[in-house]
Amino acid sequence: MIDSAGVILVVDDEATIRRIAQAYLEQAGFRVVCVENGLDALHQVEVDPPDIILLDLNLPGIDGMEVAARIRERSDVFILMLTARTEESDRVAGLRIGADDYLGKPFSPRELVARVEAILRRRRGTPPRDNILRFNQITIDPDAREATAGGQPLELSPTEFDLLLALARHAGRVLSREQLIDLVWGSDFYGTDRVVDVYVGQVRRKLEAATGTTPIATVRGVGYRFVGERP
Repeated sequence: MIDSAGVILVVDDEATIRRIAQAYLEQAGFRVVCVENGLDALHQVEVDPPDIILLDLNLPGIDGMEVAARIRERSDVFILMLTARTEESDRVAGLRIGADDYLGKPFSPRELVARVEAILRRRRGTPPRDNILRFNQITIDPDAREATAGGQPLELSPTEFDLLLALARHAGRVLSREQLIDLVWGSDFYGTDRVVDVYVGQVRRKLEAATGTTPIATVRGVGYRFVGERP
């Protein structure tokens, strides 16, 4: 059982979904808070910051996309989208707006618990490192979970930071999508390797905006390589 200190915020306008998610997550040892709309979710993040947010995209009023974008402006909390949308473009849009992962509806309650446990294991089990990675124009501090580019802080989501760190720690080496999934999402990741491409694209755009270039190169048919040079 995961440490009961884990706080999960469930945001869904369907009472049945909230009730089932709460019952299974509480049985697994989590503290669960449920709200049914985006405004209440934004308020809850302010007054009682959760460890993970389970966020439905199809919310009344402010939809899940807008909620995720507003949360990401002020918090790096892990956002797991709950979506009944089947189009890949919708899921990709959610990831780009600031969500970290997605779970399709209808979902197995046991899979939901397993996914939440895997997320917290990954976030809490990262071994501490005291070495700061420095490259031309880019500095990454694993302990503080901060990165700068061109002397300015990079605004990265938790998953974006983990991806950049994984690539930088293996600078010069080609990492396949499968290897990046293991390093960033964990071996018990449930999604597809398409998520890697989405996040690489997001990190690249932020690096290019800050420095005019990107140290992440595509190795066609294989994966990605960090090519930043040491100062």
